[in-house]
Amino acid sequence: MDVNQALDLLAGLSPARFMRQYWQKKPLLVRQAIPGFQPLLSRADLFRLAGQEHVESRLIARQAQGWRMKQGPFARRNLPPLSRDAWTLLVQGVDLHDARAHALLQKFRFVPDARLDDLMISFATPGGGVGPHFDSYDVFLLQASGRRRWKIGQQKDLTLQQGVPLKILQNFEPDEEFVLEAGDMLYLPPRYAHDGIAAAVAGTVGEAADCMTYSIGFRAPGRSELAAELLHRLAEFSEDEPEPSSGEGRRRASPSLKIYCDPRQAATATPAALPEGLARFAGQAVLEALKDPLALACALGEYMTEPKPSVWFEAPLQDWVADAVKSGKACIYLDARSRMMYDSDHVFINGESYRAKGTDATLMRRLADQRGLSAGDLRRASTAALALLADWHEAGWLRQELPMGGGT
Repeated sequence: MDVNQALDLLAGLSPARFMRQYWQKKPLLVRQAIPGFQPLLSRADLFRLAGQEHVESRLIARQAQGWRMKQGPFARRNLPPLSRDAWTLLVQGVDLHDARAHALLQKFRFVPDARLDDLMISFATPGGGVGPHFDSYDVFLLQASGRRRWKIGQQKDLTLQQGVPLKILQNFEPDEEFVLEAGDMLYLPPRYAHDGIAAAVAGTVGEAADCMTYSIGFRAPGRSELAAELLHRLAEFSEDEPEPSSGEGRRRASPSLKIYCDPRQAATATPAALPEGLARFAGQAVLEALKDPLALACALGEYMTEPKPSVWFEAPLQDWVADAVKSGKACIYLDARSRMMYDSDHVFINGESYRAKGTDATLMRRLADQRGLSAGDLRRASTAALALLADWHEAGWLRQELPMGGGT
């Protein structure tokens, strides 16, 4: 992607300028960000997706007695009738299940993949919404069909209502109001209060037009979350290191000794008190875990590419055709569910890390950035790199495309 090219998607701004002027700073309203946009999934398609076990979905309704929320999956008969106002169906991670939604998400890859999360679709009947709230992450709100009235405000009072199943602001005070129609988009930075309500509008055949809003959301890991996850993974790395041999085990104790020893512990009359030596040992263990920058980079890359718990991969329909790769007659592309990133020393894919150098590292980085490699690219790959790609193909992480449209 040319980050200096002006885009309709960003109101004529280039991605570089948008990131400088708006990202995490202030909202941006874009009229006709995608001119003539049509919903990628029909209402029936979305309802079917919400009925699947491995798809995260929620049903939210505002009734006389207050807000109600249910977790999916939902059979069609368990959804309210379309004639009932003020209910919303949210379907998360649609990009993992629909190629068109995945392609739409790629338009936002001017933000690092480590931050890009998923595409959620909201279907709402007139009056439907999820209440005034704020998100801890950036979001692009693309209106796919129908109309939605948005009220937004940068308020300091983020007190939430008590006794409701949603995080709804108690004292919402909007500053601005917009009505978005199909193709319009609103960007909001983190913690910017907003409330979107579906507006009634007639469709082409006189019936109410479906109000569908596509939310492109981003990951915003918390400091405590990252620290806990990275320390856990660093501890696992340490456990994977070989134990010293019997001869090495007789050497004097060093700071890297893995188990706590206390040969000088005296008898105690206060057995519940934590030993000071144990506290020092614990502190040293944390410091030792953080000493290796490569290990820390590995832990971060593996964590950021770890698939969500609901994600699994299907085995390919056909075997890897090595001859087609060697002869320059096949290309590959990553499965939509695969998360792949890299740093200066590693490539990461779906929670695993690999050291990479030279030409192979260049190819793997291209695969991560472009989510595919051409036949010409593959011809430059080493035997070891091709073997690794074959393993990833067998795991369902990538697909091989053969001549005459034959995909595996």
